[in-house]
Amino acid sequence: MATVPERVTVLVYSNHAEVRATVRSAVGRRPAPDTGRIDWIECETNAQVIEQLDEGGVDVAILDGEAQPTGGMGLARQFKYELQDCPAIVVLIARRQDGWLASWSLADAVINTPIDPVESAAVVAEQLRRRHTGIPVVR
Repeated sequence: MATVPERVTVLVYSNHAEVRATVRSAVGRRPAPDTGRIDWIECETNAQVIEQLDEGGVDVAILDGEAQPTGGMGLARQFKYELQDCPAIVVLIARRQDGWLASWSLADAVINTPIDPVESAAVVAEQLRRRHTGIPVVR
């Protein structure tokens, strides 16, 4: 059994500060007792996201599917194809019927908006568990 990391890094991307704040608030500092404490990285632009992911060390990336000018779904697909050790990708979707598009983007999970704290914490916790137990990403 893998040991629980003391700290984990979660990136949240949206061009809207209120969306980033809502995600951070909903997920919290520790989404479950068996996950590490979250160090948040906020990104307002896709260039910032690319820079952070190139540096490495991100465990989960939460990308706003409605972000402008570059949406999170397009970025998710790009990262899954381009990054050797791609972090778990969670996409925020505005409509449940956009789930198929999130699937196309190769996202590992989705969080529906409006953001529910229980659901979002559970989604992030599950992705952190998968990341740290070595469950492989299927491409």
